[in-house]
Formats: sequence, C-alpha cells, structure tokens
Amino acid sequence: MEFLVRTENTLPPDTPFDVSEDLRMRERARAVQLREAGILKRLWRVPGRNATIGLYEAADPAELHDALVSLPMWKWMDITVEALATHPQEKAP
Repeated sequence: MEFLVRTENTLPPDTPFDVSEDLRMRERARAVQLREAGILKRLWRVPGRNATIGLYEAADPAELHDALVSLPMWKWMDITVEALATHPQEKAP
C-alpha cells in the first residue's frame, strides 16, 4: 500500500541547539534506513515551513505506523496520513 504522509516538526523553539542537531542527524540516518528498506519512496520539503510530504510504501497501516514511530522526531511531529489507491486511469490496459 502507498501512503501520503505529511509531517510538521513541532520541536519547541527553546530546544537547545545541540539537542535539536542530534535529533536532526538521527532523523536523517533513520530516513536513509527507511529508504533502503523500500518504505520511504520520496520526500519533499514544504517551502516556508518546517514540514515535509513523503510517499511511503508499507504492507499495511500497522507497518507504516511502526516506521513512523521509529523516527527520532516522532514525539515532536504533527502527522497526517492518507492511504492511496491506484486511479483507474493509471492501471495498465
């Protein structure tokens, strides 16, 4: 199944720089692992916001949930998920 995942970082602005940088580095490393596992397919930044839009692929919503909660920034993210279905025009004849 494919999922469109929108995330917004809600890390408090008074978070010490070293803590936020450590979280960002661990977040990037985990994203690389999710890409290598074939779960994170694409990732876009939202201009002007501390937000992303990602295309994820997982066997089911539970597997996607496990991937999302494995992100180091999980506690400080506002996340919305949309399950995607193939449009009839996208199906091969």
